[in-house]
Amino acid sequence: MTSVSVVIPCYNYGHFLREAVSSVLDDQPGVDVRVLVIDDASRDNSVEIAQALAASDTRIEVAAHSANQGPVATYNQGILEWAESEYTVLMSADDRLVPGSLRRAADLMNAHPEVGFAYGHCVRFRDGSRPAACTTVRSWSVWPGSWWVKRRFRDAVSCISSPEVLVRTSLQKRVGGYNSRLPHTGDIEMWLRLAVHADVGYIKGADQAFYRMHEHSMSRSRTLLVDLRQRLLAYETVLENHADKLPDPNHLSDSVHRKLAWEALWSAARSYDRGRTGETPVDELKAFAFECWPDADKLPIYAGLKLRQRIGARAMPYLQPLVVSALGRKAQNWWWWHSWARRGL
Repeated sequence: MTSVSVVIPCYNYGHFLREAVSSVLDDQPGVDVRVLVIDDASRDNSVEIAQALAASDTRIEVAAHSANQGPVATYNQGILEWAESEYTVLMSADDRLVPGSLRRAADLMNAHPEVGFAYGHCVRFRDGSRPAACTTVRSWSVWPGSWWVKRRFRDAVSCISSPEVLVRTSLQKRVGGYNSRLPHTGDIEMWLRLAVHADVGYIKGADQAFYRMHEHSMSRSRTLLVDLRQRLLAYETVLENHADKLPDPNHLSDSVHRKLAWEALWSAARSYDRGRTGETPVDELKAFAFECWPDADKLPIYAGLKLRQRIGARAMPYLQPLVVSALGRKAQNWWWWHSWARRGL
């Protein structure tokens, strides 16, 4: 039977812990599962709950830190020092797996030894509103790692939340743990690093995990500028460490820098449309865009930002439909022309 090690870091999430562990041990037939709950010096009763769970099920182990070590060190303790099964899952104590997800991902990876990790759709939910999940697999996709890396650099955003990923443990130990320089985007860098060394599998049709959205989740605790800078650093770290294994690293670098510059300018421009210039760091976003892509003034969205600034923050929310329509047509024409130019037509 396929074996899976599930690492569950926990910090002040004791009230979610039973639900998370239950989704791993009670809803995953067809796989041999072991669980490690690592409490990172929680101030609530997480340790007591974890120890009570371990006392009731020999498949559960608990590690408790006497002092807070932070998420990166906690992750690495579990995936590098403890995990010994064929496959590993890292999931937060506030998330949960969809029934049967481990077997679905393991079946794909058992059939494709060239795949380093597999994932599927992750359902986002808020407390009290968790929707029903689909557990029927429609098909699989297996993508070359180089192709998957190129898509991620083009989009400049993670398509993975984390709990929906099953990683081949031998590959995880070969590529190493999470990067302490990336407290917010270490997952992006990790998926890219794994894809540099192996192919990527995707389960179509079935939901694989539930990702809980709440005010204390890490994804909501960072500002827009922090997010942009951390994403940029994640991609630059991959380029710095794996350029010799990447397809056309210069093109990848240009692609991600241009996309993040565009996103910064877009966020600044939209703050005028929504009447939020007082709470959006427009100047800092603009500065980041040019730091990221020196030719940012040649992007169509830059003209849109300049026009919004001329109109002003007070009037722009009222004129926004007219301005967006005109700029949208201009951007569409620009994109059409450049698409044909790139093809040499």
